[in-house]
Amino acid sequence: MRTVLRLAGWVVAIVVVLGVVGYFTLSRADIPYAVLQAQYGGPADRYLDLPSGVHLHYRDQGNPLGEAIVLVHGFGASLFDWEDWVKRLGGQYRVISLDLPGHGLTAAPKHYLAHMDDLTGAVDALTTHLGVKHFVLVGNSMGGGVAWNYALQHPDRLDGLVLEDSVPAPNPAAAQTRGKSNVIIFNLMQSRALRGILLHVDLTPLVRQGLESALVDKSLVTPAMVQRYSDFSRAPGHRVILLNLQGGAHPDPAAINAALGKLTVPTLVMHGKVDKLIAVAEGERTAATIPGSTLILYPGVGHVPMEQIPDKSAADLDGWIRTKSLAAKTAG
Repeated sequence: MRTVLRLAGWVVAIVVVLGVVGYFTLSRADIPYAVLQAQYGGPADRYLDLPSGVHLHYRDQGNPLGEAIVLVHGFGASLFDWEDWVKRLGGQYRVISLDLPGHGLTAAPKHYLAHMDDLTGAVDALTTHLGVKHFVLVGNSMGGGVAWNYALQHPDRLDGLVLEDSVPAPNPAAAQTRGKSNVIIFNLMQSRALRGILLHVDLTPLVRQGLESALVDKSLVTPAMVQRYSDFSRAPGHRVILLNLQGGAHPDPAAINAALGKLTVPTLVMHGKVDKLIAVAEGERTAATIPGSTLILYPGVGHVPMEQIPDKSAADLDGWIRTKSLAAKTAG
């Protein structure tokens, strides 16, 4: 018996040592904002200081006389995800993109925790600062949730709402529990036991798996893309903000759906049919919930059509805006 206990003790000790060694091997410190700006910044970069202490990174590109389009990225992403659209739409439209708090090159004060009102507030503060009174608001994934929440708060400022593979409103017909995701890092974020470890370790392998799930076509997931996502997650304070965003509380589903059912902002819903993060059925439900929505589904496309099929998705947005504008002028 003593031999067995002694052996068990050695096994436990070895596991603990390996765990400690593994932790320190994978441990990664924050990357200072100055280093990230030197690596990823460009001539189009602009910054806005918000009352909350957030130093908001944004870009205002394209045709300054064109109709304004504001682009909001998804969870863990950045405004760099929209660059293919900026190139394709900038000749006709004024294209404004931003890094939400906890993302990209946007800096947040120490101990800052972002909630949905902070994200919608960033959009409102930026567009007000730029003097953009009316615009088309586009959101992908979590950015879609920001977009439809903004539409509920400020419907009078929107000429159009575009939800691309958007986080849906909570489903009142389903139990409000989080299921397993196809993306490993999202499952780990939901584990209280592992959340503390994720604050300090190298997430690059998990980031790569998440991007491959989102883009479907793995050839599009370049080493530079993976490195950019991983580096931005290591900006000071970003990992804490991201973990708390992932664990945020759900709003009342019946009230949210009732409000969306009364929304009168012209709405386009775009969704990849093989989205592994947010099922296409959720895009269909969103389109059915918001009156008069236009729904475009993309066969063989995953979670980020603006990156997987930039030509087609940008052309669809342009066509929808032109049709919407024509209809508004005819009605007027």
